[in-house]
Amino acid sequence: IKKVNLSHTIVIPNCQFRSKTARLKTFTANQLDEIKDPSGLFYILPFQKGYLVNWDVQRQVWDYLFGKEMYKVDFVDTNIIITEPYFNFTSIQESMNEILFEEYQFQAVLRVNAGALSAHRYFRDNPSELCCIIVDSGYSFTHIVPYCRSKKKKEAIIRINVGGKLLTNHLKEIISYRQLHVMDETHVINQVKEDVCYVSQDFYKDMDIAKLKGEENTVMVDYVLPDFSTIKKGFCKPREEMVLSGKYKTGEQILRLTNERFAVPEILFHPSDIGIQEMGIPEAIVYSIQNLPEEMQPHFFKNIVLTGGNTLFPGFRDRVYSEVRCLTPTDYDVSVVLPENPITYSWEGGKLISENDDFEDMIVTREDYEEHGHNICEEKFDI
Repeated sequence: IKKVNLSHTIVIPNCQFRSKTARLKTFTANQLDEIKDPSGLFYILPFQKGYLVNWDVQRQVWDYLFGKEMYKVDFVDTNIIITEPYFNFTSIQESMNEILFEEYQFQAVLRVNAGALSAHRYFRDNPSELCCIIVDSGYSFTHIVPYCRSKKKKEAIIRINVGGKLLTNHLKEIISYRQLHVMDETHVINQVKEDVCYVSQDFYKDMDIAKLKGEENTVMVDYVLPDFSTIKKGFCKPREEMVLSGKYKTGEQILRLTNERFAVPEILFHPSDIGIQEMGIPEAIVYSIQNLPEEMQPHFFKNIVLTGGNTLFPGFRDRVYSEVRCLTPTDYDVSVVLPENPITYSWEGGKLISENDDFEDMIVTREDYEEHGHNICEEKFDI
């Protein structure tokens, strides 16, 4: 959830938290920073499997965001751009209209897919291109969506049910099984995932390295877990300070990670590794493009755009490129673009759209809504 009139973006968690120590108090969004001991954090999420199902939590996050703690929004004079998943359920769309127009009474609303904003941003940077394919790999799932002249090609949209949440949960399971019970430590293990995981360029070679003993095992890292008194945030032990036997005298709590560093992100490329019978990202990109008219295909292969938090794993872009290259006819160029900030890329697209001359034609105003109800939103918003 982000706000437009700022020169820089602020990203806040779209959820509420309860901590183990202060069980009765609920923290909302970026109040997370106030929690002294975030071990055993309990998450209360408005979204499940990528769809907005818990409106009470969402309302509280929005009240906090729009209210005096953060942005002091004057709804009557404010337009809002809000993103939602592809093929969102009609019931969720209608609830969203009601809350934004009837409860908050925004002046005007634009409901849109995040990929459409990313595509807009990409076409603005690359005015000579007519096509691009947006790979948006986020918290709940990964979408692969071709856009041509800013219109999405519905027949070629693919969703893979693998996102950052699943990767964190899988890492929790592996660590709990192998060395330390961390099933309640979502917050900490999510940080571990972001700090140590990477995408392997050669899975079997890295697997062999991970089996080696001592110095030769370049995959192995020791991660110092936070205790939230002296160590506020976990970190990797520098290579020269690692004790290969694993017996540290310092009293820190250490996680020793080897093949899980690359086996966890590998799920994005081979969901079948954990029994999800779906294509990996590179295969899905090629499959999506092959569903499109042949004369358009080369344009999509040379404009593959990666967005969403999972694309930040080191090696992600190179692996997508090399696998798509292998699966693509040799006379096609392949280009994979990773924006400078793939998490806020669609927000930047939204900011550009809001400054566009035709923005007025895209939005639904409160007057429109009061006159025509949900129908006008259904006509105008291409979800």
